[in-house]
Amino acid sequence: MSDARFSDGLRYRIEIPSVEGPAALRAVLAEAEARSVPVRRVSQGSGVMMLTDAEITELAALGAEHGVEVSLFLGPRGAWDIGGQSSATASVGGVARGQAGIDWCVAEVRRAVRLGIRSVLVADVGVLATLGRMKHDGQLPTTLVLKTSVLLPCANPATARTLEELGASTINVSTDLEPATLAELRAACSVPLDVYVEVPDDQGGFVRFYEVPDLVRATSPVYLKLGLRNAPNIYPSGLHLEESAIRLARERVRRAELLLQLLREQAPELLEGRGAERPPDLGIPEP
Repeated sequence: MSDARFSDGLRYRIEIPSVEGPAALRAVLAEAEARSVPVRRVSQGSGVMMLTDAEITELAALGAEHGVEVSLFLGPRGAWDIGGQSSATASVGGVARGQAGIDWCVAEVRRAVRLGIRSVLVADVGVLATLGRMKHDGQLPTTLVLKTSVLLPCANPATARTLEELGASTINVSTDLEPATLAELRAACSVPLDVYVEVPDDQGGFVRFYEVPDLVRATSPVYLKLGLRNAPNIYPSGLHLEESAIRLARERVRRAELLLQLLREQAPELLEGRGAERPPDLGIPEP
């Protein structure tokens, strides 16, 4: 059992992924208030490059107002560029191909930071190492959260340790790890782990609500991520998919309410509230 906690003493925080723009974030915030779900982080998958400056600025303002971390994906990736390997295997979906790919990701980070974002989603180990060095050298804010993506899977303690050494602030683990294996990862690193408790279909489609008490005990501090099974892939999102993105975002919050209800029934001693308004380890935007 892990005795580690977030800076505000909590064992877990709720993360809503695939929040693809300001309209979706407003829907998440409204749904979270209506359902008393303490959402502390949202993440986006379409990438910085798929958002206008005005949209990023609005995301940052909403996150700052509500004390919610807003994490934006670094847009260029193997699954979208001209590389052909990604059409044969999803294992290279998040890679940055060539030095140009790394440079593009750095440009994405600089733009997001300039507009107030303080958390980015990283899917390539070389990009992570580059951004880690930039933080260390003072080229990026020390408060910037480097969140590894499920596309950069972590399934063993040596990898967890290495990702933390390269600069990861929070590590997304493989979606199919049992609590005992996750406990090994926790013992190997000190940063929070990001664990999907409902997994998108393209990452396995698992629904693990009844495991959550054991997951919290094994992995604290942990971000519990609510994806959606049986849902369309909306990346890259935009106005043509906005209504779907909003409905999916609302349903993810409803799933979080179901999760917390089950936690209340199965392990009431683990149930926690929202915690501090602006804990220092949360990448709340600074617009």
